[in-house]
Formats: sequence, C-alpha cells, structure tokens
Amino acid sequence: MQRFLKIALGLWLLALAAWSEGFELESPDIHGQLSLAQVYDGFGCRGENISPLLMWHGEPKGTKSFAVTVYDPDAPTGSGWWHWIVFNIPASVHRLPRGAGVPGSPLMPKGAVQSVTSFGKPGFGGACPPRGDRPHRYIFTVYALDVAKLPLDASASPALVGYMLQKHALAKASLMAYYGR
Repeated sequence: MQRFLKIALGLWLLALAAWSEGFELESPDIHGQLSLAQVYDGFGCRGENISPLLMWHGEPKGTKSFAVTVYDPDAPTGSGWWHWIVFNIPASVHRLPRGAGVPGSPLMPKGAVQSVTSFGKPGFGGACPPRGDRPHRYIFTVYALDVAKLPLDASASPALVGYMLQKHALAKASLMAYYGR
C-alpha cells in the first residue's frame, strides 16, 4: 500500500508540473537589480515608487482570475515584507501596465483589488531595505486562481490574502530581483 501511495504521489507531482509548465511571468522593467523606479519614496529611501510592467502567459486551463504579489523574504521582521498585493484580476487580463500600482489608477484592470501591504496601505510600495543590510530579494509572483473573485476587499491583511491565494492557486510564476543600499 505504501509503495502504491508513493507511486501515486509521484505521478500526481509530475502531472502538476506538466500542467503548470509554460506559465511564465515577464517584465522588461525587472532585471537582476531593481532600478530607482521600483524603489520606495519614504522610510529613508528616495525612489520613484513605480510598479513595473508585468506580463504573463501560459496559465493552466480552468484559470478564472489572477493575483500578483511582491514579497521581500529578507526583511528583518521575522515574517518578511509584502510590497504589493493585487487580486481579482480578470482571467482575460495578462498584464499590469507600468504605474498600475497607484491606488485608484485607471491603469489597474476593472474589478482588481489592491489590498493592504506591510506599509499599512494598499498599492505598490517599492524596495527599501535597511541601509547596510545585505541586498534583499524581491519576488514578483503571478498566481492563476480557480475562482473568479476572492471574497476579500482592500482592507484584507497580507496573511489572509496569502492564505486564500494558496488555497485557490492552480499555478504560479515568479521573477526575482535584488536591491540593497
């Protein structure tokens, strides 16, 4: 029985990998190192705080909506730092234009929700690691979801949104960039 379970689990993992294979996130604005355009303007940082252009394709069948997050696992908080959380992006949308992260921006797709980040407010909050700390990783992730809408609003905490994303994710694709000062 145990051997059967191991084989079944292995086949399931291979099927899952093949199913989400090809789901990709791209950005001409994100390279190995973030630019001042994606750096926060505040907390001692002097950047432009502009969300990058993000484009994705190859989502799995059954995708009903998308979500995008930006997360810094290196923040000295014990739980990382959420820089951007967007969900309820319609399945017909495959990009967020540069600058869409401003709350209320007409660049954000209709129906999409930007919820509270670790900065305590919705919208894109750029990189701003502590001075002298090693460069931090900034992970941009798009999630393909099995629901058209998450039952959350702009006041939802990053932890609650993260829970719902994990519960409803069919696949995810990520890009990583660094920033230090």
